[in-house]
Order: sequence, then C-alpha cells, then structure tokens
Amino acid sequence: MNDKKKIRLAITQGDINGISYEVILKTFADARMYDVCTPVLYGSTKVASYHKKLLPQLQGEINITAIHDAEQAQDHHLNVINLTSEEVKIDVGKSTEVAGELSRAALERACEDLKKGVVDVLVTAPINKKNIQSATFDFPGHTEYLSNKFESHSLMMMVCDRIRIGILTNHLALRDVPEAITRELLMEKLQLMHDSLKRDFGIPMPKIAVLALNPHAGDNGVIGSEDQTIVQPTINEASEKGILAYGPYPSDGFFGSSEFNKFDGVLALYHDQGLIPFKLMSFTEGVNFTAGLPIIRTSPAHGTAYDIAGRGLASEQSFRSAIYLACTVYRNRVEYDELTRNPLK
Repeated sequence: MNDKKKIRLAITQGDINGISYEVILKTFADARMYDVCTPVLYGSTKVASYHKKLLPQLQGEINITAIHDAEQAQDHHLNVINLTSEEVKIDVGKSTEVAGELSRAALERACEDLKKGVVDVLVTAPINKKNIQSATFDFPGHTEYLSNKFESHSLMMMVCDRIRIGILTNHLALRDVPEAITRELLMEKLQLMHDSLKRDFGIPMPKIAVLALNPHAGDNGVIGSEDQTIVQPTINEASEKGILAYGPYPSDGFFGSSEFNKFDGVLALYHDQGLIPFKLMSFTEGVNFTAGLPIIRTSPAHGTAYDIAGRGLASEQSFRSAIYLACTVYRNRVEYDELTRNPLK
C-alpha cells in the first residue's frame, strides 16, 4: 500500500474470555491513536459491545463500526469485521472451545488480508495456546503459526525501550533445548536478528550478544560442552560473515552487571533465559515482535490473564506499545527498502 496513507492496522481478537477486548477498547478510547493508524479488528461487534459494557468509563468514548472487509475501514473508528453471525457465548475468565474457534478464525482471516495487501501490519491479541489447537492450528504459538503460514524462517524477539531479546528455541520444553541447539539453527537466528536490526530498527551495524547455555558458559567443558563446541564456533563464523556477534555470555553476570546496555540485540538460547530478564525490565510495556516474516507482526507481551478478565484491571500499555512498534517497523522498512533499492555496483 502507499506509505503516504495512514497505516491500516489488522488486529486479531485473541481469546474472547480474556483481557483482549479490554486492552483493545482502552487503547482506542484515546482518540490520538487514530492519528497513528486505522484499526481493523477481526472479531465481533457483539463481543466488543459486551466487553464495553463491563467498562463503564468507556461509554461514549469509542466508535465501534461494523464493516464487511478491510477496504471499507473508516478513519477515527474501531472497525470490526464480524467473523460469525451467530450468537457467541462469552464466559469471562474461562477457557472454552468457542473462544479457541474464534481465535483461529480471526488469525486465518487476517492472514488472508495481509497476503492480499489490504492491511499493512498485524497486532495479535493474546490466545490460549491450548483451546486454539485444531487440525488447522497445530502450533505452540503465534510465531510458529505465522512462520508456517508465510513460509518463512522467523525469530521471536521481545522488544522494549531498554533491550531487544531474540529467542533461539521459542516455545520448547527445557529438556529438549540442548539437542535443538545446532550451529545451523544458531547461525540462522543470528542472521535473522542482524537483518531485522538493520531493516526493521534502522541500526546500520548492530552488535549482538549471544548468551551461554550452561552456567559459567560451561567452565571450559566442566559444566557442559555446548558453549565450546557449538556456540563459540558459530559466533566466530558469524563474525567472518560480517555479523557483529559476541559471546557466549553467562546470563547471570550479563544481566546482573548491565552488560546488555552495550548491545543492540541479545540472543537467548531458550525461552525463560530471555523472558525472565525482559519482563523484569518491562512487564507492562514489552512487545513480542516476529522478525524475519514478509509481513509485520507484533503483540503485547502478556497472556489472556483470565484471573483479571472482566474486572477493568488490565493495563493497555503493552498493547499500545505493540501498535507503535508495528507502525514504526512499517515506516523503517519502507525507508530502508527505498534507500537500498538501487545500490551502486
């Protein structure tokens, strides 16, 4: 789409029984958000109205408009594409089969529109990773689903104003992590992070820190050999290819000494190694960004939060940050692609 036009933002509704609608409605109750983008929510006007009634402070503050397709989206409205004409049973705070079905439907429709180019970027509201499972969704999360849908290698990257952390092995049981770490996988993810930091974040020569798998980076093989036999040689190979990669760094000292401040990106080898320090730094405003895809996708860095659903307690800060990041990356890509379209021979 023409980058001079307002960015058309696709939003998938996530789990209707969690806090998704609350954070979406709170975000767009602030009229200034419509200066950033034109939102298209793949969900239900009835579900949106139901959740709006649970938030009395929002009455009269937001225009919910039903549309048939994204091309009908109106500025300064929360445009909603209804995924079903049937009555939807809402069980706030509970995981249900219906919620999973509607989560899948939202993702499938939004991906169709992304492929058509009628929306520019995607922000996904939180899903329940169990109730969404089906014959068409056999993935541990959004990242893997979108990688398959767009036939691309990808990197899950957590982003806030203090740090960008990529995750090598995504949603994988800890017992399976050591076997999954190969030189090929590590090189692939380093390349994805390097390319994303340049194109998506506008950093010409990004510096990347790689964390160690074992305590004390293995202590020269005394506490595991992976850091010496896999991680270090791959870092050396990446450096030879022009990627400014350093490490492996034991994560306790790396984060405890604030060493991370010296780098543009950090590659963690498993989920909690990256997510624990990230959420300690930015629990309310962090964003999950999927690097490497041909489309732009972000999401808030929290889950369905059934325990506070329907109570008006959810913070919309992370969701708002996800929108800002998606729009920033869109503009960065447009600028980068223009600048590199005809390089000198």
